Amino acid sequence: MANQAGNRGTLSECPGRFAVTRIERDEPPTARPTRYHREIARSVITHNRSPDLHFDSSINPYRGCEHGCIYCFARPNHAYVDLSPGQDFESEIFCKDNAAEVLRDALRKPGYRCRPLVIGTATDPYQPVERERRITREILQVLSDCAHPFSLITKSALVLRDLDLIAPMARNGRASVAVSVTTLDNTVKNQLEPRATAGRERVRVVRELARAGVPVTVLVAPLIPFINDHELEDIVEQVAAAGARSAGYVVLRLPHELGALWEQWLQEHYPDRAGRVMATLRELHGGAAYDSRWFHRHQGKGPWASLLSQRFRNACQRHGLAPREGFELDVSGFRPPGLEGQMSLWGD
Repeated sequence: MANQAGNRGTLSECPGRFAVTRIERDEPPTARPTRYHREIARSVITHNRSPDLHFDSSINPYRGCEHGCIYCFARPNHAYVDLSPGQDFESEIFCKDNAAEVLRDALRKPGYRCRPLVIGTATDPYQPVERERRITREILQVLSDCAHPFSLITKSALVLRDLDLIAPMARNGRASVAVSVTTLDNTVKNQLEPRATAGRERVRVVRELARAGVPVTVLVAPLIPFINDHELEDIVEQVAAAGARSAGYVVLRLPHELGALWEQWLQEHYPDRAGRVMATLRELHGGAAYDSRWFHRHQGKGPWASLLSQRFRNACQRHGLAPREGFELDVSGFRPPGLEGQMSLWGD
């Protein structure tokens, strides 16, 4: 029987750690159905030692992403569960339904050291399934209850649903949001990010977050030569007017299987400039489609990289944005879960 959203779903138990919910959406017969896998997570906090990142601890509530962004650097991760980085990444979504419980257990361990957690570093924590699954909201509730600082990275307007949790934490210096704005051109958006929020709607998201007192960084990402790099100055101007406090950018990077997927997409949508795009990307990455070295992978090297850096810096200076990607968040008020009744002993 169809539900109110016009979807049909069945739940079946599968061997191993997953249960699979199959959702067949009311779309043309050629559309591929989306399947949601219930993943029983053993841990949810991931640590990194990358010196070119401004964080070292992160949480990703979902693996795979319904937004379908062709450039997503997380696509190759689906190969680790014997699925393709192509359509499977967009239609086989793993949901860490027990994430809040696992996080709560991690935060109450005696040796836990509080440092800001970044949510959504690989896949969007506010992709469409979050409306029903609410895993991200449950995580934010845990963090809010124990005054644990966090940052969110998203390109979805759904983040505004959780302003009741985000804004109070932000007022106490414990929360910030980074909004990814790739393009303001809906035609380009529909090609690059077919099921993501429109670019101008993301500018509205920046405005609403800023009005609520949330520090907002905008990530102009990815910048792609001859596809969207001409929008750099316009995006910076509009998000600054909307209330963003800082901005960063990342040039397109194509690790592992993503390179072949990208080139296929490029030939399909922009055959007239595919050669120029790839030649410039290789120039940015030292002659290869991708250079994974720290401090090279995000901005690239060479004349093109220098030009993009100068344009970005000038645009930020012109509109009063700080050219950075993170904010200092307060860790001093953290109270391990289960000690909420002892707030007076820990201070605010």
